[in-house]
Amino acid sequence: MKQNNIKVVVVGGGFAGLNLVKKLSKNKSFQITLVDHNNYHYFPPLLYQVASAFIEPSNISYPFRRMFHTKKNLRFHMGSLVNVDLENKIVETSNDNLRYDYLVLAMGTRSNYFGMRNVQEHAWPMKTINDALNLRNHILLSMEKAVRATTKEERKRALNIVVAGGGPTGVEISGMIAELGHNVARREYPEIKNFQGHIHLVDMAPVLLGTMSKKAQKMASSVLSKLGVKIMCNVAVKDYRDGIVYLSDGKEITTDTLIWTSGVVANDIPGLPDDITGRGKRIQVNEFNEVKNIPGVFAIGDISIQTTDGNFPKGHPQLAQVAIQQGKLLAKNLARKSSGMEMIPFAYNDKGSMAIVSKYKAVADLHRFSLTGYFAWVIWLFIHIIPLIGYRNKAKLAFNWFWSFITNNPTLRLIIRPGKVVDENDEKHTEERLGSFA
Repeated sequence: MKQNNIKVVVVGGGFAGLNLVKKLSKNKSFQITLVDHNNYHYFPPLLYQVASAFIEPSNISYPFRRMFHTKKNLRFHMGSLVNVDLENKIVETSNDNLRYDYLVLAMGTRSNYFGMRNVQEHAWPMKTINDALNLRNHILLSMEKAVRATTKEERKRALNIVVAGGGPTGVEISGMIAELGHNVARREYPEIKNFQGHIHLVDMAPVLLGTMSKKAQKMASSVLSKLGVKIMCNVAVKDYRDGIVYLSDGKEITTDTLIWTSGVVANDIPGLPDDITGRGKRIQVNEFNEVKNIPGVFAIGDISIQTTDGNFPKGHPQLAQVAIQQGKLLAKNLARKSSGMEMIPFAYNDKGSMAIVSKYKAVADLHRFSLTGYFAWVIWLFIHIIPLIGYRNKAKLAFNWFWSFITNNPTLRLIIRPGKVVDENDEKHTEERLGSFA
């Protein structure tokens, strides 16, 4: 018999959670609540373009409430997960408690610093919109600092950028910053010479883009080298203190900017037993993405690890396409489960992987063949516009890309620092005035 008024709480509004609630909300048997500590969905694959002042944050983000306003059975709850009460089926958040019949965990991952506390405290991650904006401000402020530098060492420290991680994100941010230096810095910062020559891309693997084809790896290394990026493979970051990056081969790089793209770990879920986590702290799930030994609780996206898919016995890659497909299938499975039907096992349809290296140059591994160069770049553009929420975002991003690419001059280099900024003299006078009333 079909059930009605089934309460589903989904924690996390990324690719997995959003695709789940959008599809499930079409079934009026469910009352759905999406929980997220942000009030917007954003597109992580393009965060590096926000960080390098190439596009605006609004191009890749969209408010949940605006997205859901026509859905009568779908509500948004802004808050952070505090605890899961499995016995009473309650999700405790920073703002309220929510009861559930089915709970779906889709909270994604955070940066993995591999126990290096100094790196965690001082490196610049790139996992959120806030991270990207903070990094953008820092890079622009560092360039201003380099202009004012009075010594060679001071300027070198301000200009040096170390990118840790040679995967798609590390390659993309390195290429974009090098393009920024080539097309913008040399015109607007005449005091700075050879900005690109200060970018160091470090990876502990023997090649960049280790999960992609040899053709893609070779092309990425070639293009980045021509842009002036110093590629250092078979080397890992061991520490970062007092403005110095210490590498495993004994070398040291003086810098104020260590960008961390070197691995992730699943977010913690207070209330779940410790024995359900696997590699990378990912939650172990069965073929239906149901959490091990906990009926009615599901995990999808990067936070989960599923070893029942014959093509991926060690778990699926932590990619957007995996999260999207798992979210859509789970929506279908919850509907089937509520109607007394058997659920369908998840099997990932691998559509390939891509990375943009520089203007007009990208790499794409699509099933049995690989593309590099201009055509891969065009495909990359279309594939990254299609998933964006809202036609306005698609149009704005396409226009911004078009303008920036033909002019080589993105106009988003604004140093915006939220919070009250008080001039030192004004602050001093204010204290004197307040002191006169004491």
